[in-house]
Amino acid sequence: MTALGAEIAALVAAEGPMPLDRYMALCLGHPRHGYYMTRDPLGAHGDFMTAPEISQVFGELIGAWAAATWQAMGRPPRLRLVECGPGRGTLMQDLIRASRVAPDFRATIDLHLVETSPVLIARQREAMAAAGIAATWQADLAAVPPGPALVIANEFLDALPIRQFVMTNRGWRERVVGLVEGGLAFGLAPDPIPPALIPADLRQASAGAIVEICPAFPALAATLGARKVAGPLAALFIDYGHARSAHGETLQAVKAHGFADPLAEPGEADLTAHVDFEMLGRHAADHGLMAGPPLSQRDLLFRLGLQQRAETLAKANPGGFADLKAAVERLVDPAPTGMGSLFKALVIHSADVIVPAFDS
Repeated sequence: MTALGAEIAALVAAEGPMPLDRYMALCLGHPRHGYYMTRDPLGAHGDFMTAPEISQVFGELIGAWAAATWQAMGRPPRLRLVECGPGRGTLMQDLIRASRVAPDFRATIDLHLVETSPVLIARQREAMAAAGIAATWQADLAAVPPGPALVIANEFLDALPIRQFVMTNRGWRERVVGLVEGGLAFGLAPDPIPPALIPADLRQASAGAIVEICPAFPALAATLGARKVAGPLAALFIDYGHARSAHGETLQAVKAHGFADPLAEPGEADLTAHVDFEMLGRHAADHGLMAGPPLSQRDLLFRLGLQQRAETLAKANPGGFADLKAAVERLVDPAPTGMGSLFKALVIHSADVIVPAFDS
């Protein structure tokens, strides 16, 4: 058992089984043993690859979207450009490079990176120095100063802890992490939960059905809603998930580019869940924000000019054509489990902003 696993087992022994969101929060963010606190998990030698690490095209196209959205906001003279969960800083580095073709936009940027991992902050500092831009690091989106804002978050939402509820013959009960013969094991809390915790359109279900909710969504929506008072806002979230709320279990652990047992090595594997984009949009609407239906990553990248950008890069570096082609095909793979289909893009924005690529 890992050091964190032993701590969690001791907590369970002393306090009783813990809900899944607490378990996930400890596995990912424990100050000494948390997965993101102790390593750079990205790249071929890490546990997973994100779109910015696959090809520079991704960050460059997001940069083009950011510049166009700034114009749609009325070209505010000072813009809070915020990235949540910036990884190694690769997306932002590519975005800043792409912004050189729009110097008016580049001159307005006040960059804020929302990150809690000291390991990744060090990598991000190197990337921002290479990009030639100053940045401020924040532990939370709510700490970013008010003002017109563009928020970008790629593979950030999937790491927010979730709760799981299972329909039984006694009603909905919460899934918990407990102990069986000294080892961590999933179980169910003994008492049914209040039905109000389940989204209204998912409450009627047969035995065995599972509902996942993300407790962080209401606070995230409230933070974004508070920002719109101080100026126009657009927040772009790209992640794997589903466009409509539905029953089903999506919790997964990833280690060394493969799936793992979520309970086997706490703190040594990434824990994530598919994003319920419809539910996040509903919470945003509760705070006076707009959130249209999400686009597939494939549709978003093509609308932003993927084909033209790839052709330009291929002409500039013919020797790299095969690698570029493979990377682009991976980003827009339309198979049900391919990045182009599984990944979605949702924009949450103030009502007075017409968002490029999303609004006609």
